Amino acid sequence: MEGRATLGADKNYDTGDFVAQMRERNITHHVAQNDTRRSSAIDGRTTRHPGYQQSQKIRKRIEEVFGWLKTVGGLRKSRFVGKEKLEFQFMLTLAAYNLVRMCNLGVVSC
Repeated sequence: MEGRATLGADKNYDTGDFVAQMRERNITHHVAQNDTRRSSAIDGRTTRHPGYQQSQKIRKRIEEVFGWLKTVGGLRKSRFVGKEKLEFQFMLTLAAYNLVRMCNLGVVSC
């Protein structure tokens, strides 16, 4: 049995048009609610399900990686020019993040 298609997105996609299109296409949208300055297009039909809360937790975990890469890894402003050099910096920084994470999880001794 195949599961229902889902789509995760940030709060910029919390618009009535986008939500309506996803519902029309029978896609479960796991869009972060944008309730800071306006009402959200995401209502209880979406947020009441455990899958929505789980999706938001996983999304936060993924965003933490990019935050670390920008602040600690120095990827906010690259020192390199050219696709190959930028790819190398990105991969090297991700490898460093994985080593730090493995150390913090106790997988390897530090």
